[in-house]
Amino acid sequence: MRKLSLAVSLLALAGVLHVGFRSVGPVPPLGVLLDPAHGIWSVGRAAELPSTESLALAGLSGEVTVKYDDRGVPHIFADQENDAYRALGWVHARDRLFQMEVTQRAVAGTLTELVGARALPLDRESRRLALARAAEAKWAAIPEESEVRQAVVAYMEGVNAYVAGMPSYALPLEYRILGTRPRIFEPKDTYYLLARMSQTLSYQDSELRYAAVEALVGKAAADALFPIDAPIQEPIEPVAGRRAAVIRDHYFSAPVTPTADRMAEAKRWRDAADIVATAAGRSTESGSLIRGEAVVGSNNWAVAPSRSASGYALLSGDPHLELTLPSIWYEAHMVVRGVIDVYGVTIPLAPIVPIGFNRDVAWTATNTGNDVVDFYRETVDHTDSPRKYQVDGEWRDLVLHVEQFRDKSGKEIAEDTMFSTHRGPMYQTAQGWLSVRWTAREISDEGDAFRRAARATNVREWYAAMDNYRTPAQNFLTADKHGTIGIRSTGRYPIRPGTGRGDVIFDGSKSASDWTGDRPISWYPQSIAPAQGYLASANQQPMDPRVRPGYVGSDWPSPWRAMRINRLLRDHPAMTPDLMRQFHTDPQSEQTPFILAALEASRTWAQRGGNWTPDDEHAYQVLAGWDQKFTPDNGPAILLTVLSASIARLAWDELVPMGEDRRVATPNSMMLTRLLADQRSVWWDVRSTPTERETRNSIVLDAHRDAWKRARELFGNDPSQWKWSQARMAHVNHLLRLPGFGRDSLAVTSGPGTLSPTDGGGSVTHGASWRFVVELGPELKAWGTYPGGQSGNPISSRYVDRLELWRTGQLAELRVPRAAAELSVERTSAVLTFRPE
Repeated sequence: MRKLSLAVSLLALAGVLHVGFRSVGPVPPLGVLLDPAHGIWSVGRAAELPSTESLALAGLSGEVTVKYDDRGVPHIFADQENDAYRALGWVHARDRLFQMEVTQRAVAGTLTELVGARALPLDRESRRLALARAAEAKWAAIPEESEVRQAVVAYMEGVNAYVAGMPSYALPLEYRILGTRPRIFEPKDTYYLLARMSQTLSYQDSELRYAAVEALVGKAAADALFPIDAPIQEPIEPVAGRRAAVIRDHYFSAPVTPTADRMAEAKRWRDAADIVATAAGRSTESGSLIRGEAVVGSNNWAVAPSRSASGYALLSGDPHLELTLPSIWYEAHMVVRGVIDVYGVTIPLAPIVPIGFNRDVAWTATNTGNDVVDFYRETVDHTDSPRKYQVDGEWRDLVLHVEQFRDKSGKEIAEDTMFSTHRGPMYQTAQGWLSVRWTAREISDEGDAFRRAARATNVREWYAAMDNYRTPAQNFLTADKHGTIGIRSTGRYPIRPGTGRGDVIFDGSKSASDWTGDRPISWYPQSIAPAQGYLASANQQPMDPRVRPGYVGSDWPSPWRAMRINRLLRDHPAMTPDLMRQFHTDPQSEQTPFILAALEASRTWAQRGGNWTPDDEHAYQVLAGWDQKFTPDNGPAILLTVLSASIARLAWDELVPMGEDRRVATPNSMMLTRLLADQRSVWWDVRSTPTERETRNSIVLDAHRDAWKRARELFGNDPSQWKWSQARMAHVNHLLRLPGFGRDSLAVTSGPGTLSPTDGGGSVTHGASWRFVVELGPELKAWGTYPGGQSGNPISSRYVDRLELWRTGQLAELRVPRAAAELSVERTSAVLTFRPE
């Protein structure tokens, strides 16, 4: 029945597939799909692993044993390190081959060669970023004799060995639908993957949207709405005796009434931001400067033995990324006696463990959000087809790259010319030509850093191994079996000229605008063995500017998650692994009390003025009786969220150009909360009512009524029947967005500002991509899961077998055998033996 259902699902595609939201090609003829030997039916033959299997693998120096446990995790036991990487490449390819191809092609800009001309917009965007050229330069810079180069080569040999020996029935379903075959992989593809992670985690264009705000309402107002420093601070680097604190009392100077000229300038900057965002594969719909507030909002925390019930250090990792099937992560364990014994989540296309643990140290990461992208307005010799750009009064030649795009047959379907300065790629926008400098496009070797860190025996060794790590900058949290915990915001921090700020558009005609160096490692935000006994990061500003001033970034994500984690850690002085697990889906937000307090103040004001109706009171009581938890069955959470959105819409009307309905940018929820503290700020005054002067109380009252009306229109008149899951559902989409191949409408504990944050829409497509907890005692213990399964085959029992565990916030015990014999028969699902060819 599963095979029949899958065939029916394919027929329901109506001849169209999807990459992202773009149509990319026709389904092959029905006869091809239903061919018993090679079509849809044969997919089932490769759905499950053989119980035992023995294969020859070229390049091995000795036998390698791979034992898959009862969760489908391969435990790779080898005598030589490169043999372990070669085996990892093979098992990655068997379970995730199509995912690996899509990842490489997305960076290379060659999706048209896989799916045809309909992927051309995606490929054009990728090539404008020039990440493929940067990845190739990084790979070329690695010495031939280096250990990391040998490791990557061995890994790719394992990948290609699987491709070469793959039986026809094992060809992944997506290739069959597309009517194509796998490519041959190259070692440089690992660095394509690392470039892709930098694109996801470190690319920013906030200065362009800031410029749009400044053009619309003036610099003073723009600085108030999008400040360099977060006004509410609970930094990653702890400050003795200081918890969450407001560092300034007044932010909101009078808005400037936009003139026609100002609005035109603001629109041009917004259009420029849209062009750059599109080229980076980012949404332009929200107009938000924030990357991490809701969508990609990771958390981590660790406690020292002094605050642990067991007396051992504990570490928790909760990285949030896009939710896909198959998952971005693939769980694996590699053991080479006396060399490595490392367990964690890998990313298919690379032989590294970016998040995981060995017998001595555990590590995880959250995104720093530091500013590593700068924009320069260039002076060129010709507006439409430039060949030179000016620096210090002299003309320099632009670097031109002629990019050819081909279809599956190799036929050229388009050709573009890309322009670059010494800083990076150049884009033509409504504001002229802008070039972009970005750390991800410059020489570094993150692969080697991770490879060496996997050998560390304590926290300090781990950070020393990561000293040369550059991009994407991450808050790496660690704990070791000796009881030490640590955190360091590791990555490149550019030093800029002048004020040092990077949230401006630089004058590209001057060499004095260029970076002058990098911050030293000693300057990085960091803490090892803090007196408070715990550490946490959640993308918040890493350092308190009153203690350690210096530009790191701007317009920081709101601190609600950081405040919540630190509150939970303070409130539990005897931490356990299960409490850590529960925190992953903690249902409360530290922002909620601020919104409710503003509503209470508005109610009191309206009652005194006789402007509070029975209907207002009915709506108020829905929230007054609420436990402030964003759980699936919780109805009032709907009203609170709609209320917050209504307040923001009325407050930030000045950021909407006249005659439009879209803001040029949106201040984050922290800024709205600070505004709520100022009853008479002129930002409360609504531009469309010139004869009235609105205040916070009147705006909150209007928003309360609007929210009550909207919520009932959307979810029914009876709030006792509302459920938060009606408004927020998780969707784990297939890589190609194939209907029926993802899992939709999952009820999850997730809400704005919670440790499992959501964006403003009803569909949650980003979230916790991997959750794990490690206890570093004499006998290592660990628990974890991610939303999906190890296999990329939609028919496999390992395709979504972990999804329900993830949805309900549970974790599975991880098996960590020291030797193959330690994994019992009962906990072994398959055994694969590789022997030298």
